[in-house]
Amino acid sequence: MADCMQEWPEPVVRVQAVAESGLAAIPSCYVKPPRDRPAPQHLDTAASAGGDVLHEPLDTSIPVIDLGELVAAAADEGRMSQITEAVAAACREWGFFQVVNHGVAPELMRAAREAWRGFFRLPITAKQQYANLPRTYEGYGSRVGVQKGGPLDWGDYYFLHLAPDAGKSPDKYWPTNPAICKDVSEDYGREVIRLCELLMKVMSASLGLEETRFQEAFGGSECGVCLRANYYPRCPQPDLTLGLSAHSDPGVLTVLLADEHVRGLQVRRSDGEWVTVQPARHDAFIVNVGDQIQILSNSVYKSVEHRVMVNAKEERISLALFYNPRGDVRIAPAPETATPERPALYPPMTFDEYRAYIRKYGPRGKAQVEGAKQGQGS
Repeated sequence: MADCMQEWPEPVVRVQAVAESGLAAIPSCYVKPPRDRPAPQHLDTAASAGGDVLHEPLDTSIPVIDLGELVAAAADEGRMSQITEAVAAACREWGFFQVVNHGVAPELMRAAREAWRGFFRLPITAKQQYANLPRTYEGYGSRVGVQKGGPLDWGDYYFLHLAPDAGKSPDKYWPTNPAICKDVSEDYGREVIRLCELLMKVMSASLGLEETRFQEAFGGSECGVCLRANYYPRCPQPDLTLGLSAHSDPGVLTVLLADEHVRGLQVRRSDGEWVTVQPARHDAFIVNVGDQIQILSNSVYKSVEHRVMVNAKEERISLALFYNPRGDVRIAPAPETATPERPALYPPMTFDEYRAYIRKYGPRGKAQVEGAKQGQGS
């Protein structure tokens, strides 16, 4: 596996370059099979916009959880119980929720998003010096899987390691333009990490475990944290492709700062319907439960399958912070979650072993976490 991840299997083409080339039809490598495309009944031609605009259903029942009292340590026992149960219900039923009054300053959120917007608006030649390789993924990228001839998504990205200290991306991987990009991203990362640590306590308690149990199981202070800044250029045929194919996230938690103007994230409900996420506020975070929580909770809590649509008229920017286990820690269902009627569903596996799948094959729904169950292979 390591050998096949040293170099990309073929030259990397920037999606921004394809988008700006003036092509009326997207190359076939970006075209998804019909079953994976945005539903045609939700595609309208909007004359006022002068092009195709996707109108996917919005779901107003997506949980929005106010963490204000918890962040301020002002929640009494009753209120703490309400917040814990709200998080538990969201993890059981959706694998996904939004948080507001989470303790991260809105001005810092705006500054981080705008710094990366500034980077992606630079000429491609100015960004190429940061081109990434699959041995670490750090830097400017346009693909995830390393299979030659594999399908591609309509998006570029920038990937960096923020924690732990020993694993941080060195300065050579950080863009120097905009000049504030590194400082503001690190400040932002520290604040969002604190939010993740708080959510770990709430999720652990919501399963009847000690507050510190999740954090300890995933590696304590040595948990890994990565930032992926996403750029989805305008697309002439948004009905044929996706900015990011359907997948669940392999780690513990993902905290997403969405574009403040353009929707695109979709989640799959338990009935199989894809619904488009409307951020509750400009300063709301979207939180995804990752596969490692599904494994540790013995599938009591579910990771959410999600994907990203693109837009004919608007580019889209988002920041995803991934909170991951330490790479060499073996993760398995907590003994308290297993019973004779419901035995442990997953064998122990390290995160380094687990994430090798997505780094080889790219995003493939929930095939990995379901395939990892006892007796079903990997």
